[in-house]
Amino acid sequence: MYSVEERKRVIESYGKAYDALMEGLKAFPREMWTFKPATGWSIHEILIHITDSEANSYVRCRRFIAEPGSGVYGYDTDSWADNTKYATQDADDAIELFKALRRGSYNLIKTLPDSVWANTVEHSESGTMGMDTWLDIYERHIGDHLAQMREVYEEWQKSK
Repeated sequence: MYSVEERKRVIESYGKAYDALMEGLKAFPREMWTFKPATGWSIHEILIHITDSEANSYVRCRRFIAEPGSGVYGYDTDSWADNTKYATQDADDAIELFKALRRGSYNLIKTLPDSVWANTVEHSESGTMGMDTWLDIYERHIGDHLAQMREVYEEWQKSK
C-alpha cells in the first residue's frame, strides 16, 4: 500500500498523534466536554473511546509483528461506551494512557524492517488486514475524532 518513503512519513504523523490531540483539544472549553449531543458521544466519551481504540491497536500491532496470520477482533464501540460507562471514566487518565500506548507502538514500528510490513492478520470483521492498513486507520484516527469533536462543539454552541 505505501512505498517505503510514504510509510516513513505516515509513521511520523502517527507518532505525532498525542500532540495533535492536545493541540486540537485547546479549541474546546473543558466545561463543555461532557455536553451530550443529540446523537453520538460527548467529547469526554470520545476521549475514552480513543484510548480504548488505542489499547486494541497496541495489541493488534504486536500481533502483526509477533504472530502474523493470527486473529484480531473487532469490538462494539457503543457497547464498550455503555457497559464501561465512558461518561464516568477520567478523561485525563485516558489521555495519559493514550499517550503511553501510542508512544510505545510508534517507537516499535519506526524501527521495523520493511519485510515485516508485509505481515497480515485476520480481522474478525474485515478479513485479511495488512500492516499498512492498520497504520492508515490509526494514523487518521485522531484527526477523524477531532472532526467529530468539532461537530459536538458546534452543537453545544447552538444550544447556549
